[in-house]
Amino acid sequence: MPPRLRSAALACAIAAIVASCATTTSPTGRKQVVGGVSQQELNQLGAQAFAEVKQQKKISTDARQTREVQCIVGAITRQLPPSWQTGWETAVFVDNEPNAFALPGGKVGVYSGIFRVANTQDELAGVIAHEIGHVISRHHEERITRQMGAQGAVELLGALLGSRYGAGAQSAAVQGGSVLAQTGFLLPGSREQESEADVVGQQLMAQAGFDPRGAVQLWTNMISATQNSGRPPQWLSTHPNPESRIRELQQRAASLVPVYDQARAAGRRPACG
Repeated sequence: MPPRLRSAALACAIAAIVASCATTTSPTGRKQVVGGVSQQELNQLGAQAFAEVKQQKKISTDARQTREVQCIVGAITRQLPPSWQTGWETAVFVDNEPNAFALPGGKVGVYSGIFRVANTQDELAGVIAHEIGHVISRHHEERITRQMGAQGAVELLGALLGSRYGAGAQSAAVQGGSVLAQTGFLLPGSREQESEADVVGQQLMAQAGFDPRGAVQLWTNMISATQNSGRPPQWLSTHPNPESRIRELQQRAASLVPVYDQARAAGRRPACG
């Protein structure tokens, strides 16, 4: 296909997808604009991003850490709607950064450095539930949809639609950067999204039988550790100031203790540590 016609075809594809975008409501009642990509395409991007991390980082051989992460992810995802419950894949990566992430398509990655600040299963559940909260709140889809209106949308959508328009179009789209860089899957969300993931994640961990006060201690440990190192994780910088965050987590934890108690009474007593 001549370049001009190929560009026209891709432009038509962009117009069609943008037209399909819709306003929906997040788990906390916030209005979102989503629909820029299909769920299948979103899952494909999540799988590709996860594969890239596997290529870039060594996977931990620490069996205890791996089992703990798998146990926590299993307990949390069992509280999700049925369509979200199956097929979750986890990996612990050797990296001193105290970090974790979750991706569409059911992928959870934890950096070994997180075990320096998460001293209990409840604390580790705090960060894992937060990351899963991003996925079920459709934050990745929301961010991609927003990016469609920004400069470089042609390249982004070329990557997303590579399978539809052939390897040539995909190759041109990703030239000069990986899908990870283009979609920002592993980059921090907005403050709005980060705060929402805190809310959703703390609710999830309490429902799963993890003490919601563990999230308070986790972020307290995290802030203390990063202050000592003098270099906070990149994703931490997108959140409201640490003092405000701790207050919000403490207030929610108090209101979620009855949810936690009910979960324990119902037999949801995860023993992951």
